[in-house]
Amino acid sequence: MAKQDYTFRYRARNWSDYNRALINRGRLTLWFDEEAVSAWRNTSPTSGPGAPRTYSDTAIECALVVKAVFHLSLRATQGLLDSLVQLLALELPVPDYSTVSRRQGPLSGALSLRARAGARHLVVDATGLKIYGAGEWHSRRHRQARRRRWRKLHLGIDERTKEIVAVEVTPSTVHDSRVLPTLLDQVPGQIGQVSGDRGYDTSICYQSVINRGAAPTILPRRNARLCAGNAPPAWRGPRDATLRQIMTMGRYAWRVTSGCTRQSLAENAVSRFKALFGPKLSARRFDNQRTEAMIKCSALNRMTHLGMPHSVRIQ
Repeated sequence: MAKQDYTFRYRARNWSDYNRALINRGRLTLWFDEEAVSAWRNTSPTSGPGAPRTYSDTAIECALVVKAVFHLSLRATQGLLDSLVQLLALELPVPDYSTVSRRQGPLSGALSLRARAGARHLVVDATGLKIYGAGEWHSRRHRQARRRRWRKLHLGIDERTKEIVAVEVTPSTVHDSRVLPTLLDQVPGQIGQVSGDRGYDTSICYQSVINRGAAPTILPRRNARLCAGNAPPAWRGPRDATLRQIMTMGRYAWRVTSGCTRQSLAENAVSRFKALFGPKLSARRFDNQRTEAMIKCSALNRMTHLGMPHSVRIQ
């Protein structure tokens, strides 16, 4: 029997609209709407000793968004906001860089998501973001072993809208599979399917996906085997079904027919994140690093809303 070819070609059918969206990402259009102006100053009563806060969380988040999008330092961000307030003739105080740094960690931060109906197909992946340490060139040039540290950025992407719907930052020692339950808890609405690479092929991941009422399409490990017990746990049912399908049609054919290849959209989101904001985090404290990553993901979602390519298979 002839082997079926699963090599496909795609073409973007809305290239002109997507090209315009890419251009609009760089448009310098800045304004303060009335809602932001009214919420700029802190109005909540103080709950402890000391003077009440001057700035609300909205003001601090605004400064962090400007810092991330324009690749500025905290001091340069303060200068840019000062200029904007003067140009717009607004009677608003601008938070100084030390206040922004001190208030960054406790910020909860929310992803910019559009409302949608129906169950989501969630694709997950993780990547490393450098925080400090000598670079590869420096270590190679001077032949010195320098301490290099990084954080793991875990992302959950909506397969249809390409939005980042779940974000988590962990130390580099945390395995990807341990974070999946946390990502699923962040996803609003119903989840119909969860796709991931073989790093998520664990009982924890399968069980957490089943608990959300979703279908797990996780690539099994190369040495995966069918369960031999008489009373297998519930999560082994979907996994064994996947292994049987792979034995029948082959690994790549199963990935295509099951939709697991859509997991590459998470890799694309990681690539967009690093292309727009760089491969490292500037904050030093862990809580500040989590907030920085959340702010960048929210800004990336806003850019995604401007337009994304609509690709169709042509071969």
